[in-house]
Amino acid sequence: MVVGGAFAILFMAYGAQYSFGVFLSAMLDELGWSRTGLSGAFSLYAFVYTGLALVAGRLTDRWGPRAVIAVGGAFLGVGWVAMGGVREPWHPYAFYGIVAAVGMSAAFVPCSATVARWFVRRRGLAVGLAFGGMGLGTLVLPPVAHVLTTRVGWRWAYVIFGVAIFIVLNLVATVMRRDPESAGLGPDGDAAPVRLATVDENPPGWTLAGAFRTRAFWMILTLFAATWVPVFGPLVHLVPMARGLGIAPLLAATLVSALGFSALVGRVVMGGASDRVGRRPALAVGITLQVAAFVALACSESLGALYMAAALFGFSYGGVSVLFSVIVTDFFGREHAGSLVGFLFATTGALAALGPLGAGFIYDRLGSYALAWWLSAAFNVLALALLTFTHPPPRRLGERSDTDLAAWSRPVELAE
Repeated sequence: MVVGGAFAILFMAYGAQYSFGVFLSAMLDELGWSRTGLSGAFSLYAFVYTGLALVAGRLTDRWGPRAVIAVGGAFLGVGWVAMGGVREPWHPYAFYGIVAAVGMSAAFVPCSATVARWFVRRRGLAVGLAFGGMGLGTLVLPPVAHVLTTRVGWRWAYVIFGVAIFIVLNLVATVMRRDPESAGLGPDGDAAPVRLATVDENPPGWTLAGAFRTRAFWMILTLFAATWVPVFGPLVHLVPMARGLGIAPLLAATLVSALGFSALVGRVVMGGASDRVGRRPALAVGITLQVAAFVALACSESLGALYMAAALFGFSYGGVSVLFSVIVTDFFGREHAGSLVGFLFATTGALAALGPLGAGFIYDRLGSYALAWWLSAAFNVLALALLTFTHPPPRRLGERSDTDLAAWSRPVELAE
């Protein structure tokens, strides 16, 4: 139920978020504003919602995910409904960049931290399945957004999306429980907590302040920052890029769906694979594929090439995003997962907010996205180099299981 609930929440929240490119094209056609200006609203949104992730994580640790997700669903829904009334250039910054962003901050961290708490032996697969909602949402909702914008206009499409977000997130929040212990269970569906070295016993774990004092924490932060700085670029600019190459609007919208389907596959495949081959090898493969995806985007000049690049980016982006919360929980334990994931997501996400703005700026100056994609590939090459020097923190008694530590470089079964 927890994995299914997280799937539904992320389906709605991220499927709507990644429909922004469809709405962006419709708004550009009607309002005639610059790409940089409208892209800036998304950048503010990304900056605010990732920046508030630390708050959402701390509240999830303290109150549990139910209340946090429900309040977030209200803000997110209201923000989307308000976007239907945009009249002035500052409106998207207020309605989407602030109100909707406050709500969005209660999606990724509460869901990822909660699912990670419920599993140990198959943590990667469980988080991958939950995050599959993000991929399926990206596959399904952008074409829905296109149909709505063409039939009822982008303003009413925003209203419909907002009402749906409000209803779904508030209903599904009721099934989310903080951890298995709150339901009288142990991790991985065990009937009761099992006190074995190979099973996480929900010990005190690393606090955020304690993690600050480890080299591992800052290496993870720097590594994921390098992969996340460019990650929102294709999600915002893929549709406008395709339109600029003369591709029909509906076909351009299906590129985001191709990206979403590949992300769905990538999250499940890479999450499950990390349980079998280890987190480090899985992450290395994901980052390498992301480098290849940005190179392919830089060289794409046709619909077929864009489909290939979008699919490759979706698979790699999906796989890397799954491993984010999984590795943090492996390294530092379950109890403070919300605060730890929240801080890292807030910091790296704030940097990621620069991606769409930078890509829009480069296009407005050069008339091409090529330089933006080449720079994005370079950031991921840096991440690969950082991965070589990233290792788990020194273990302190009772803080993590042998399973957690072994999962970094080799299969969980070998540790067991």
